[in-house]
Amino acid sequence: MPENYEHYITKNIKASYQRRLFAPILYLLLLLILWFGLSLSAPLFPSSLASDASLEDMRRSGTNYVTATLTDLKFTGYTQKYLSRTVGYYYYTMHGEECIIVLLSPKTCEEGLSLVPKTSIHGKILPGDDAFDELLSNLSKDLNWTEHGIRSKVSGCLLSEPDYGIVPNFLLYSVVFVTGGYALVSLILFVIYICFPVFSPPCQNLALFGNPRKLLEQAEDELATLPQLATEDMFITEHFFIETSPYGNAVIPIDQIIWIYKYSTLHKFFWYHFSISYTLHISANRHLYIQCPKNMKSDIDGIIDYLAEANHDILVGFSEQNRLKVQKIQGSPMRLNRLLDFLNRRV
Repeated sequence: MPENYEHYITKNIKASYQRRLFAPILYLLLLLILWFGLSLSAPLFPSSLASDASLEDMRRSGTNYVTATLTDLKFTGYTQKYLSRTVGYYYYTMHGEECIIVLLSPKTCEEGLSLVPKTSIHGKILPGDDAFDELLSNLSKDLNWTEHGIRSKVSGCLLSEPDYGIVPNFLLYSVVFVTGGYALVSLILFVIYICFPVFSPPCQNLALFGNPRKLLEQAEDELATLPQLATEDMFITEHFFIETSPYGNAVIPIDQIIWIYKYSTLHKFFWYHFSISYTLHISANRHLYIQCPKNMKSDIDGIIDYLAEANHDILVGFSEQNRLKVQKIQGSPMRLNRLLDFLNRRV
Protein backbone atom coordinates (compact mmCIF):
# COMPACT_ATOMS: atom_id res chain seq x y z
CA MET A 1 0.00 0.00 0.00
CA PRO A 2 1.64 3.28 -1.05
CA GLU A 3 1.80 5.31 2.11
CA ASN A 4 1.66 8.62 0.18
CA TYR A 5 -1.92 7.89 -0.95
CA GLU A 6 -3.32 7.30 2.53
CA HIS A 7 -6.22 9.80 2.92
CA TYR A 8 -4.71 11.57 -0.08
CA ILE A 9 -7.95 13.24 -1.24
CA THR A 10 -8.88 14.77 2.12
CA LYS A 11 -5.28 15.88 2.70
CA ASN A 12 -5.30 17.76 -0.62
CA ILE A 13 -8.70 19.29 0.08
CA LYS A 14 -7.44 20.56 3.44
CA ALA A 15 -4.24 21.90 1.87
CA SER A 16 -6.23 23.63 -0.88
CA TYR A 17 -8.43 25.52 1.57
CA GLN A 18 -5.50 26.28 3.87
CA ARG A 19 -3.86 28.10 0.96
CA ARG A 20 -7.07 30.01 0.30
CA LEU A 21 -7.27 31.27 3.91
CA PHE A 22 -4.63 33.90 3.22
CA ALA A 23 -6.71 36.12 0.92
CA PRO A 24 -9.80 36.67 3.17
CA ILE A 25 -7.64 37.08 6.29
CA LEU A 26 -5.47 39.69 4.56
CA TYR A 27 -8.53 41.51 3.20
CA LEU A 28 -10.28 41.59 6.59
CA LEU A 29 -7.11 42.92 8.25
CA LEU A 30 -6.91 45.62 5.58
CA LEU A 31 -10.53 46.59 6.19
CA LEU A 32 -9.94 46.77 9.95
CA ILE A 33 -6.91 49.02 9.44
CA LEU A 34 -8.88 51.34 7.15
CA TRP A 35 -11.95 51.20 9.41
CA PHE A 36 -10.11 52.38 12.49
CA GLY A 37 -7.25 54.28 10.83
CA LEU A 38 -9.58 56.47 8.75
CA SER A 39 -12.36 56.48 11.39
CA LEU A 40 -14.86 55.08 8.92
CA SER A 41 -17.09 54.06 11.80
CA ALA A 42 -17.48 57.62 13.09
CA PRO A 43 -20.52 58.58 10.93
CA LEU A 44 -22.26 55.34 11.89
CA PHE A 45 -21.69 55.79 15.61
CA PRO A 46 -21.69 59.55 16.31
CA SER A 47 -20.91 60.94 19.76
CA SER A 48 -23.48 62.93 21.70
CA LEU A 49 -22.88 66.65 21.85
CA ALA A 50 -22.68 67.41 25.56
CA SER A 51 -24.18 70.66 26.80
CA ASP A 52 -20.91 71.71 28.46
CA ALA A 53 -18.61 70.76 25.53
CA SER A 54 -17.48 73.28 22.92
CA LEU A 55 -17.30 72.38 19.25
CA GLU A 56 -13.63 73.32 19.06
CA ASP A 57 -12.70 71.10 22.02
CA MET A 58 -14.57 68.14 20.54
CA ARG A 59 -12.88 68.60 17.17
CA ARG A 60 -9.43 68.82 18.80
CA SER A 61 -10.16 65.56 20.64
CA GLY A 62 -10.84 63.86 17.30
CA THR A 63 -14.64 63.87 17.46
CA ASN A 64 -16.05 65.11 14.17
CA TYR A 65 -19.45 63.43 13.94
CA VAL A 66 -22.03 64.14 16.62
CA THR A 67 -25.71 63.84 17.36
CA ALA A 68 -27.26 66.86 19.03
CA THR A 69 -30.58 68.19 20.25
CA LEU A 70 -30.69 71.97 19.73
CA THR A 71 -33.29 74.55 20.73
CA ASP A 72 -34.21 78.09 19.75
CA LEU A 73 -32.37 78.18 16.42
CA LYS A 74 -32.68 81.55 14.65
CA PHE A 75 -32.26 81.91 10.90
CA THR A 76 -29.39 84.16 9.87
CA GLY A 77 -30.86 84.89 6.47
CA TYR A 78 -27.92 83.23 4.68
CA THR A 79 -27.82 79.98 2.80
CA GLN A 80 -25.28 77.66 1.28
CA LYS A 81 -25.67 76.90 -2.41
CA TYR A 82 -24.17 74.29 -4.69
CA LEU A 83 -24.70 74.50 -8.46
CA SER A 84 -27.55 77.00 -8.01
CA ARG A 85 -29.25 74.69 -5.53
CA THR A 86 -29.70 75.55 -1.87
CA VAL A 87 -28.19 72.74 0.19
CA GLY A 88 -28.26 74.33 3.65
CA TYR A 89 -29.56 77.19 5.80
CA TYR A 90 -27.38 78.93 8.40
CA TYR A 91 -28.84 79.26 11.90
CA TYR A 92 -27.37 80.37 15.19
CA THR A 93 -28.21 79.29 18.71
CA MET A 94 -26.71 79.20 22.18
CA HIS A 95 -24.99 76.00 23.23
CA GLY A 96 -23.88 76.20 26.82
CA GLU A 97 -21.98 79.49 27.14
CA GLU A 98 -21.10 79.90 23.46
CA CYS A 99 -23.03 80.81 20.38
CA ILE A 100 -22.69 78.28 17.56
CA ILE A 101 -23.49 78.39 13.88
CA VAL A 102 -25.54 75.45 12.62
CA LEU A 103 -26.07 74.59 8.97
CA LEU A 104 -29.41 72.81 8.65
CA SER A 105 -30.63 70.82 5.69
CA PRO A 106 -33.66 72.26 3.83
CA LYS A 107 -35.91 69.47 5.09
CA THR A 108 -35.03 70.02 8.75
CA CYS A 109 -35.74 73.75 8.72
CA GLU A 110 -38.60 73.54 6.20
CA GLU A 111 -36.76 75.66 3.63
CA GLY A 112 -35.70 78.42 6.03
CA LEU A 113 -38.09 78.89 8.96
CA SER A 114 -37.25 82.05 10.86
CA LEU A 115 -37.22 80.08 14.12
CA VAL A 116 -36.76 76.38 14.77
CA PRO A 117 -37.88 75.79 18.38
CA LYS A 118 -36.27 72.37 18.75
CA THR A 119 -34.65 69.78 16.52
CA SER A 120 -32.41 66.75 16.77
CA ILE A 121 -29.79 66.33 14.08
CA HIS A 122 -26.73 64.34 13.08
CA GLY A 123 -23.99 66.76 12.14
CA LYS A 124 -20.31 67.11 11.34
CA ILE A 125 -18.11 69.60 13.16
CA LEU A 126 -16.26 71.69 10.58
CA PRO A 127 -13.55 74.33 11.11
CA GLY A 128 -14.26 77.84 9.93
CA ASP A 129 -13.39 78.56 6.30
CA ASP A 130 -13.69 81.55 3.98
CA ALA A 131 -17.46 81.10 3.66
CA PHE A 132 -17.74 80.94 7.44
CA ASP A 133 -15.65 84.11 7.84
CA GLU A 134 -17.82 85.91 5.29
CA LEU A 135 -20.94 84.76 7.12
CA LEU A 136 -19.68 86.14 10.46
CA SER A 137 -18.70 89.41 8.81
CA ASN A 138 -22.14 89.87 7.27
CA LEU A 139 -23.88 88.71 10.43
CA SER A 140 -21.97 91.26 12.54
CA LYS A 141 -23.20 94.03 10.28
CA ASP A 142 -26.77 92.79 10.46
CA LEU A 143 -26.63 92.70 14.27
CA ASN A 144 -24.71 95.99 14.55
CA TRP A 145 -21.81 94.21 16.18
CA THR A 146 -18.14 94.58 15.52
CA GLU A 147 -16.52 91.64 13.77
CA HIS A 148 -14.16 91.18 16.71
CA GLY A 149 -17.10 91.19 19.10
CA ILE A 150 -19.05 88.51 17.23
CA ARG A 151 -15.98 86.32 16.89
CA SER A 152 -15.45 86.47 20.64
CA LYS A 153 -18.95 85.09 21.19
CA VAL A 154 -19.29 82.65 18.30
CA SER A 155 -17.48 79.32 18.17
CA GLY A 156 -14.75 79.03 15.56
CA CYS A 157 -16.34 75.80 14.32
CA LEU A 158 -19.77 75.17 12.88
CA LEU A 159 -22.07 72.16 13.01
CA SER A 160 -23.18 71.05 9.55
CA GLU A 161 -26.03 68.66 8.99
CA PRO A 162 -25.63 68.40 5.16
CA ASP A 163 -21.95 67.42 5.60
CA TYR A 164 -22.75 64.52 7.89
CA GLY A 165 -21.89 62.20 5.02
CA ILE A 166 -23.97 59.03 5.40
CA VAL A 167 -25.68 59.35 2.02
CA PRO A 168 -22.55 60.36 0.03
CA ASN A 169 -20.64 57.50 1.67
CA PHE A 170 -23.41 54.96 1.11
CA LEU A 171 -21.52 53.35 -1.78
CA LEU A 172 -18.34 53.13 0.32
CA TYR A 173 -20.17 51.49 3.24
CA SER A 174 -21.96 49.13 0.85
CA VAL A 175 -18.64 48.00 -0.61
CA VAL A 176 -17.07 47.63 2.85
CA PHE A 177 -19.92 45.61 4.34
CA VAL A 178 -20.66 43.48 1.26
CA THR A 179 -17.05 42.59 0.50
CA GLY A 180 -16.14 42.28 4.18
CA GLY A 181 -19.13 40.02 4.77
CA TYR A 182 -18.20 37.89 1.77
CA ALA A 183 -14.62 37.59 3.02
CA LEU A 184 -15.81 36.66 6.53
CA VAL A 185 -18.26 34.03 5.25
CA SER A 186 -15.54 32.63 2.97
CA LEU A 187 -13.13 32.45 5.89
CA ILE A 188 -15.66 30.60 8.05
CA LEU A 189 -16.49 28.15 5.24
CA PHE A 190 -12.81 27.51 4.52
CA VAL A 191 -12.21 26.67 8.19
CA ILE A 192 -15.21 24.29 8.13
CA TYR A 193 -13.90 22.62 4.97
CA ILE A 194 -10.47 22.21 6.55
CA CYS A 195 -11.91 20.66 9.70
CA PHE A 196 -14.57 18.61 7.87
CA PRO A 197 -13.49 17.97 4.25
CA VAL A 198 -16.65 15.97 3.53
CA PHE A 199 -18.63 19.25 3.62
CA SER A 200 -16.43 20.88 0.97
CA PRO A 201 -17.86 21.44 -2.54
CA PRO A 202 -15.69 18.71 -4.18
CA CYS A 203 -17.11 16.15 -1.76
CA GLN A 204 -20.64 17.52 -1.78
CA ASN A 205 -20.72 17.08 -5.56
CA LEU A 206 -20.80 13.36 -4.75
CA ALA A 207 -24.24 13.92 -3.17
CA LEU A 208 -25.55 13.99 -6.75
CA PHE A 209 -24.75 10.28 -7.01
CA GLY A 210 -25.20 8.95 -3.48
CA ASN A 211 -23.98 9.36 0.07
CA PRO A 212 -20.98 11.73 -0.20
CA ARG A 213 -19.29 10.39 2.95
CA LYS A 214 -19.46 6.76 1.81
CA LEU A 215 -18.40 7.57 -1.76
CA LEU A 216 -15.45 9.61 -0.46
CA GLU A 217 -14.37 6.76 1.83
CA GLN A 218 -14.63 4.33 -1.09
CA ALA A 219 -12.54 6.62 -3.33
CA GLU A 220 -9.93 7.03 -0.57
CA ASP A 221 -9.70 3.26 -0.07
CA GLU A 222 -9.35 2.58 -3.80
CA LEU A 223 -6.70 5.28 -4.22
CA ALA A 224 -4.75 4.09 -1.17
CA THR A 225 -4.92 0.46 -2.30
CA LEU A 226 -3.84 0.78 -5.90
CA PRO A 227 -4.59 3.56 -8.41
CA GLN A 228 -4.96 2.05 -11.86
CA LEU A 229 -3.62 5.19 -13.55
CA ALA A 230 -1.78 8.12 -11.97
CA THR A 231 -0.40 11.39 -13.29
CA GLU A 232 0.96 14.30 -11.28
CA ASP A 233 -2.49 15.42 -10.06
CA MET A 234 -5.05 13.11 -11.75
CA PHE A 235 -5.84 9.52 -10.79
CA ILE A 236 -8.12 6.74 -11.95
CA THR A 237 -9.18 3.98 -9.58
CA GLU A 238 -11.57 1.11 -10.20
CA HIS A 239 -14.67 3.28 -9.87
CA PHE A 240 -13.53 6.93 -9.69
CA PHE A 241 -11.76 9.70 -11.53
CA ILE A 242 -9.89 11.87 -8.99
CA GLU A 243 -8.27 15.29 -9.38
CA THR A 244 -6.03 16.80 -6.68
CA SER A 245 -4.42 19.84 -8.29
CA PRO A 246 -3.66 23.35 -7.02
CA TYR A 247 -6.54 24.55 -9.20
CA GLY A 248 -9.18 22.34 -7.63
CA ASN A 249 -10.19 18.93 -6.35
CA ALA A 250 -12.77 16.58 -7.78
CA VAL A 251 -14.05 13.04 -7.30
CA ILE A 252 -16.36 11.64 -9.99
CA PRO A 253 -17.73 8.09 -10.33
CA ILE A 254 -16.59 6.78 -13.71
CA ASP A 255 -20.02 5.32 -14.52
CA GLN A 256 -21.51 8.84 -14.22
CA ILE A 257 -19.19 10.46 -16.79
CA ILE A 258 -20.86 11.08 -20.15
CA TRP A 259 -18.42 13.31 -22.10
CA ILE A 260 -14.67 14.03 -22.03
CA TYR A 261 -12.47 16.17 -24.24
CA LYS A 262 -9.32 18.24 -24.07
CA TYR A 263 -8.79 21.92 -24.91
CA SER A 264 -5.42 23.50 -25.65
CA THR A 265 -4.35 27.00 -24.60
CA LEU A 266 -1.44 28.84 -26.20
CA HIS A 267 0.47 30.98 -23.70
CA LYS A 268 2.32 33.92 -25.18
CA PHE A 269 3.94 37.17 -24.17
CA PHE A 270 3.41 39.75 -26.91
CA TRP A 271 4.56 37.91 -30.06
CA TYR A 272 6.58 35.21 -28.26
CA HIS A 273 4.84 31.85 -27.84
CA PHE A 274 6.43 30.09 -24.91
CA SER A 275 4.14 27.18 -23.98
CA ILE A 276 0.93 25.26 -24.61
CA SER A 277 -1.17 23.85 -21.79
CA TYR A 278 -4.09 21.47 -21.98
CA THR A 279 -7.33 21.39 -20.03
CA LEU A 280 -9.38 18.24 -19.51
CA HIS A 281 -13.14 18.87 -19.60
CA ILE A 282 -15.47 16.33 -18.03
CA SER A 283 -19.27 16.35 -18.14
CA ALA A 284 -21.13 14.00 -15.82
CA ASN A 285 -24.76 13.29 -15.07
CA ARG A 286 -26.79 15.72 -12.99
CA HIS A 287 -25.13 18.67 -14.80
CA LEU A 288 -21.76 18.24 -13.09
CA TYR A 289 -18.92 19.89 -15.03
CA ILE A 290 -15.25 19.59 -14.09
CA GLN A 291 -12.19 21.26 -15.61
CA CYS A 292 -8.62 20.10 -14.99
CA PRO A 293 -6.40 22.91 -16.32
CA LYS A 294 -2.70 23.19 -17.13
CA ASN A 295 -1.83 19.56 -17.75
CA MET A 296 0.49 17.83 -20.20
CA LYS A 297 -0.97 16.48 -23.42
CA SER A 298 0.35 12.99 -22.78
CA ASP A 299 -1.25 12.88 -19.32
CA ILE A 300 -4.65 13.99 -20.59
CA ASP A 301 -4.52 11.61 -23.55
CA GLY A 302 -3.77 8.74 -21.18
CA ILE A 303 -6.70 9.72 -18.91
CA ILE A 304 -9.10 10.02 -21.85
CA ASP A 305 -8.06 6.65 -23.33
CA TYR A 306 -8.41 4.89 -19.99
CA LEU A 307 -11.82 6.43 -19.18
CA ALA A 308 -13.12 5.63 -22.65
CA GLU A 309 -12.03 2.02 -22.18
CA ALA A 310 -13.48 1.80 -18.67
CA ASN A 311 -16.87 3.21 -19.73
CA HIS A 312 -17.78 2.64 -23.38
CA ASP A 313 -20.77 5.00 -23.08
CA ILE A 314 -18.50 8.02 -22.60
CA LEU A 315 -18.45 10.43 -25.55
CA VAL A 316 -14.88 11.38 -26.47
CA GLY A 317 -13.75 14.58 -28.18
CA PHE A 318 -15.30 17.99 -28.67
CA SER A 319 -17.76 18.23 -31.53
CA GLU A 320 -21.16 19.71 -32.15
CA GLN A 321 -22.58 16.23 -32.50
CA ASN A 322 -21.32 15.23 -29.06
CA ARG A 323 -22.56 18.48 -27.55
CA LEU A 324 -26.06 17.85 -28.85
CA LYS A 325 -25.97 14.26 -27.58
CA VAL A 326 -24.96 15.45 -24.10
CA GLN A 327 -27.67 18.11 -24.15
CA LYS A 328 -30.22 15.46 -25.06
CA ILE A 329 -28.99 13.14 -22.30
CA GLN A 330 -28.89 15.78 -19.57
CA GLY A 331 -31.84 17.91 -20.63
CA SER A 332 -32.33 21.26 -18.90
CA PRO A 333 -31.65 21.79 -15.19
CA MET A 334 -34.74 21.32 -13.04
CA ARG A 335 -34.91 24.99 -12.05
CA LEU A 336 -34.57 26.05 -15.67
CA ASN A 337 -37.38 23.69 -16.65
CA ARG A 338 -39.62 25.22 -14.01
CA LEU A 339 -38.78 28.72 -15.21
CA LEU A 340 -39.46 27.80 -18.84
CA ASP A 341 -42.79 26.18 -17.90
CA PHE A 342 -43.78 29.26 -15.92
CA LEU A 343 -42.89 31.60 -18.81
CA ASN A 344 -44.80 29.42 -21.26
CA ARG A 345 -47.87 29.54 -19.06
CA ARG A 346 -47.59 33.33 -18.78
CA VAL A 347 -47.29 33.70 -22.55
